[in-house]
Amino acid sequence: MRRGAAAAVLLAAVLVLPAALTGCGPSGGRPAAEPTVQGADTGTGTGAEKGAEGEGGAAEATGKGAEGGAGDGAGLPPVVDRVPTRDAVVFLTYDDGAERDPRFIDLVRERRLPVSMFLTDSVVGPGYGHFARLRSVGASLQNHTLDHPALRGLPYAGQRAEICGQQRKLQSRFGIRPHLFRPPYGTYDTTTLRAAADCGITAVVLWRITLEGDGSLTYTRGAHRPAPGDIISVPAGEAPPLTLAERTTRLLGELEEQGLRVGRLEDHLR
Repeated sequence: MRRGAAAAVLLAAVLVLPAALTGCGPSGGRPAAEPTVQGADTGTGTGAEKGAEGEGGAAEATGKGAEGGAGDGAGLPPVVDRVPTRDAVVFLTYDDGAERDPRFIDLVRERRLPVSMFLTDSVVGPGYGHFARLRSVGASLQNHTLDHPALRGLPYAGQRAEICGQQRKLQSRFGIRPHLFRPPYGTYDTTTLRAAADCGITAVVLWRITLEGDGSLTYTRGAHRPAPGDIISVPAGEAPPLTLAERTTRLLGELEEQGLRVGRLEDHLR
C-alpha cells in the first residue's frame, strides 16, 4: 500500500515539472534578455563631470576599446573611439558648435585640416553661417543632436526625434545627410543605436583623447600619448584659457613631433 502511494506521488511530480518550467522562457514571467551591445549598457554618464563640455571621460564610461564592434550583428552602427589603421593619422573632432573662432577657419584653410564638426542645432543657433565657411575650406559637418540631451534611457521616439531632427536641419541648411553621429556626453544605449541606424547613421563616434581648454590632453583609456587611429575630441568650453585656434595649433605641434598627421575620419569609417 505504501509502495503504491509513493509511486503515485512520483508520477504527479513528473507531470507537474514541465509545466512549471514553461514560465522561465521568453513567453513566461521573465522577459527574454535584450540583445547585448558592447558598451551600450555601461554608459551611466560618469564622464558628464569631466571636461569642458562634460564629455572628457565618457568614452570609457560607455565602452572601452570600441573599435568598430559595438553594433555588430544586428544591423546597428558600430561605436568607435579609435580606428584601426596602419596610417600615421589621428582624427580631430569638434563638438557642439559653441565656439566660433574666425581664426580657426583660417587655420583649417591654411593647414588643409580635414576636421569633423559635430553640431547641435540649439547650440549653433544663428551661427550656421560660420560652419558654412568652415565647410567651404574642407571641414565636414556631422550630427550631435538637436538639443544635446543625454540620450541613454530615453524612449525610442525621443531619441529618434533628436537624431533625425538634426539630420533634417543639416540637410535643409547644407544639402547633406551626415552618416556620423556623436551622442551628447558619450552616453547611449541600444535604443540610441537603433534610432541612429533608422536616421541613416553608419557609425557612432566617441573618442579616446580630449583636448582640454588649456591645451592639455586627457585620456579615457590606454597609453597616455596619441597613437595612430586615435579620435580626439575638442569639446566646447566656457571662456577657455586658449582659443580654439590656439589649442589646435599647439596640438598640431605635438602631433608633428610624434610623426602623426590629421586624417579625414569620414574616409576611414566608410
